[in-house]
Amino acid sequence: MNKIDELRQEIENIFDNVDNMKKLNELKVEYLGKKGKITELNSVIKTLPNDEKKSFGMKVNEVKVLFNSKYEEKRNIFEEEEVNKRLESEKIDVTLPSTKIKRGSKHPMSLTIERIEDLFVSMGYDVVSGPELESDEYCFERLNLPKGHPARDMQDSFYITNDYLLRTQTSSMQARYMVESGGNKPIRIIVPGKTYRREDDATHAPQFSQIEGLVIDKKENNISLADLKGTLEIFVKEMLGDNLKLRFRPSYFPFTEPSYEVDVTCFKCHGKGCNLCSQTGWIEVFAAGMVHPNVLRMNGYDPDVWGGFAFGPGWDRITMFRYGIPDIRLMYQNDVRFLEQFDRKDVD
Repeated sequence: MNKIDELRQEIENIFDNVDNMKKLNELKVEYLGKKGKITELNSVIKTLPNDEKKSFGMKVNEVKVLFNSKYEEKRNIFEEEEVNKRLESEKIDVTLPSTKIKRGSKHPMSLTIERIEDLFVSMGYDVVSGPELESDEYCFERLNLPKGHPARDMQDSFYITNDYLLRTQTSSMQARYMVESGGNKPIRIIVPGKTYRREDDATHAPQFSQIEGLVIDKKENNISLADLKGTLEIFVKEMLGDNLKLRFRPSYFPFTEPSYEVDVTCFKCHGKGCNLCSQTGWIEVFAAGMVHPNVLRMNGYDPDVWGGFAFGPGWDRITMFRYGIPDIRLMYQNDVRFLEQFDRKDVD
């Protein structure tokens, strides 16, 4: 018991001479380590008579609690001093001139699609989306391209299995939406999204973006090629300006009849001919036409009652036209020097 009283008195005074964390931790080892002074007292308990063990153990525990209390009190003081030193050394002078923070900007593709969606929503269209991993059934068969059809060779598709592929066109959503509509509802939608083909040059990329447009209505409402042409003219005027011309060329697509390739005057040479437009003065932007009766029939619509048109502009090319970008690959390289040019407000 005398040893405990001496240790208690020692602990009351020993912390007065501790002036840093290193000494404080050394002190903890000296008293509470494996061979520490307080720890050694615990080993004495087993040598005592049974009637003295309890009171002795309580006294040892009181000394241990005292030590820990003193230790924590001192440690808190040192930690507070350390925080104050850091605050003093790391403080910021808010009166100094600020450093310019580099601000991010929207990608030109994002700016373009936002404008396109706003335009078509104002014309009464709904914006929908669909899967990028598509079944052969919806990507080809329900669009009047049965297995073995030669037009499939034009797609250069990325097949994942024999039945699934990365969609080559957002036209697959034509079939999906018609099936979901049950064959008895008018449709007016656009479908922006990614598509995939094995192409790679200044005006093509293996991953590119397309906007599918589809209008279906009863034939008594006289949806015609004139409506398609008027829609595309409004689109080009709003997105690319009044000074560009459109050219409709008869073409072939299995899912439309009649079908057209729609070209726009080359923005780089203004129709004179250059490397971007392959010296033709024109760049293809749209594939369009009247929805083929077979497509209507295979997806639940009676072609004797319903009709409509479809179109598919390349969202990437619209962006190239809109911002004067000469190479489609620039938009996918994630080069900040290129992207920071679009950190501005569009001018109407």
